Amino acid sequence: MKICIVGAGAIGGYLGAKLALSGEEVTLIARGTHLNAIQTNGLKLITADGATYLSNITATDDISTLEPQDVVILSMKAQSLPPIAASLPSLYHSDTIVLPAQNGVPWWYFRKCGTQYEGTKITSVDPDGTVETNIGVERTIGCVVYPAAEIVEPGVIRHLEGERFSLGEIDGAKTERIQTLANIFKKAGLKAPIRNQIRSDLWVKLWGNVAFNPISALTRTTLDQICQYSLTRELAVSIMTETQTIAQKLGIDFGITLEQRLAGAEKVGAHKTSMLQDIEAKRPTEIDAIVGAVAELGKLTSTPTPHIDTVYALVKLLEN
Repeated sequence: MKICIVGAGAIGGYLGAKLALSGEEVTLIARGTHLNAIQTNGLKLITADGATYLSNITATDDISTLEPQDVVILSMKAQSLPPIAASLPSLYHSDTIVLPAQNGVPWWYFRKCGTQYEGTKITSVDPDGTVETNIGVERTIGCVVYPAAEIVEPGVIRHLEGERFSLGEIDGAKTERIQTLANIFKKAGLKAPIRNQIRSDLWVKLWGNVAFNPISALTRTTLDQICQYSLTRELAVSIMTETQTIAQKLGIDFGITLEQRLAGAEKVGAHKTSMLQDIEAKRPTEIDAIVGAVAELGKLTSTPTPHIDTVYALVKLLEN
């Protein structure tokens, strides 16, 4: 299949390399020195066990030069999607699948959701509707990303852990296209479970991100440090409790306890969250999609979110 990965950072690069090595026709959209290195030397993937693989993969920074694709995977930071959304339709044919593989609350959350909030816009992630306009609900399949990876140097991706990309039609349907997509991922050595409640998977990941990302960014600490220091652990519990209340009002059943989720984060160990890495690199963070959007859903569901609001304000100030 023709697959275009828009945003070939750590996760996009990892996914692109795996798919290309399995025989798919992959094109990466990248920029800067990372793009130059891929064009010159190919994309190198270092796996978690230390093995190295090189894929001679097509890479460009100009979407307009590409033919229509069978699958378009959006793996850029959430805040980078609205500015480039208008360039995406040139990648589509009538059956193109768009797979947003990003952190935070997705723009499509209240589409085909079957609740009283059907059609509600989440302005924190799609302020003027340009993302929905240029992607469209019918093309979209939901995705929750679990692997961790990093760019070691331009053109070189190191996979740290995880192989799972949970997939789900946003209305929960079992379709031929999602089975085809899952099979492509599995052929590449990835885990791609099909979920009929993809929003529940999304919330379980988001549950931790809403707490640990801002706390780590503000304190320059890792997951284990946050969990093991009593005051930051208490703060994380407060943020996660507010998040859980919102999700439950939206009909979400987490399936695990808050303490189990905390234990899972602590077990990851001395891991820097993506938000801390962005702050250290002086890059814009995903604070709006991860934390601001949850605060927005708090207002929508009349749920007080004092702890979420506080860390949101502090990270916004730090970022600015």
